[in-house]
Order: sequence, then C-alpha cells, then structure tokens
Amino acid sequence: MKLNFTGSSDPGLIRSSNQDAYYIDPDGRFFIVADGMGGHAGGEQASRIATQEIQTFLVSHWNTAEQTPKLLENALWQANQAIIADQKQHPERADMGTTVVAVIFRSTDSPWCAHVGDSRLYRFRDSQLQQVTEDHTWIARAIKLGDITVEEARSHPYRHILSRCLGREDLHQVDVQPLDVKLGDRLLLCSDGLTEELNNENIADHLRNTAILEKATLSLTEAAKEQGGHDNITIVIVSLEEKAQA
Repeated sequence: MKLNFTGSSDPGLIRSSNQDAYYIDPDGRFFIVADGMGGHAGGEQASRIATQEIQTFLVSHWNTAEQTPKLLENALWQANQAIIADQKQHPERADMGTTVVAVIFRSTDSPWCAHVGDSRLYRFRDSQLQQVTEDHTWIARAIKLGDITVEEARSHPYRHILSRCLGREDLHQVDVQPLDVKLGDRLLLCSDGLTEELNNENIADHLRNTAILEKATLSLTEAAKEQGGHDNITIVIVSLEEKAQA
C-alpha cells in the first residue's frame, strides 16, 4: 500500500491570524491537525506546541516496543503537559488550549487515530463520507441524547463549547481508536473551520469530483470561504493507493 497526502491551512476571511497548525510526516508515518484557542497569541502557541510535541515524541519513540495505540496516546499526553507548562511560564496565555486529531501508520499494525476536541477525522470510501471521530463538545452530547437535531446544532449558540481540549489539568481521557481502511480510501483530517461552513454531503461532493489531492484541498478551502470563511480552515488528506509495479 502506498500513501499519497497533502495539507493546507488558510486563515479564512474573518480572522486576522491563523490559530490552526498541522504536520505531515515526510515519510507518511503520521498526520496531525490542531485548532488552537485562547486569543491570538495563545491559540497559535497552543496548536504549535501540540503539533511539535506530538511529532517529536512519535519520532523519538518510533522504534520502541510500545504498542501503537499507547504510543499515540502518550504523544497527546506529552503535548497536554507541554501546553500546561507553557501556561505556567506565561500567565498571559493561561487560557490557551487546542483541539487535536492525529493518525498514525506504523509497521504492520492497522492505522490508529487519536483525538481531543472537535477537529475531525473522516473516511471517504466508495463515494461516501463517514465521520470517524466523535466531537468532544456540549452539542455533540446533546445530539447523541436526542435533545437536538444535527441541523439545529449547526446554528446553536453553544456549538463551539468544548468538553475536552489539550492544555487542561482536568483532561482525563484521550480517545484512541483503530481505523478500518482499505485501498481506495481517503482520510480527511480537518479543523472546524471546514465543518462549520460545509456539511458532510458538501464535503463528499468535493471529494467525489476531485481526484487530485491538492485540488481537492483547494476546492474544499475555497468552498468554505464562499460560505463565509468565519474561522481558520485546515485540511489534511491521505489517500491509500496501490504501490506502482516495478
């Protein structure tokens, strides 16, 4: 199996800064998207720390005997502690935090995903889009309990309230899950700057109609901006393809 991948981050049309961050391992071993919060400087710092700490931890522990899901989980815990340490050194950034979603491909293991917050992972298979991660938000829980519909949630005033994020002493759980993938699948990691503007069917349409990954990323970003571009828009797409024959 061969992985093709691309990513981009756009500030959108309203924000004066970009508090998102992403990282793509050059060898395609792992992929990260983070969406910072806590003001201009705080949000940028939190997402930057998260992506750097996760990257550094995974690279430095890659060849250890640690099981893949535990390795990924520990990388996110390391990022959480690093953000907290920075908060203590810089009280002006005490409220900063970040969401994160990360996917890892390691040796013969199935790929795994870890996430905290409302940055999402989707799987696009056979022209159908499926959300893999479950948002850690007040509104996602309300939908699950049947208190509110998905359509009502899209304009609800509490839709941005997170129940978990990195950068909190009271973070007690990181969601880690194996991924069911096969040749032909695409994985989409994104911040909520995309999903706030486009619903799942809109996103699927762009993936159906655009085979080249870079063009799909640009198409999705421009579509989100056409709908208002109210937040930073960060997208990473990973395509699982057959290896070329020698």
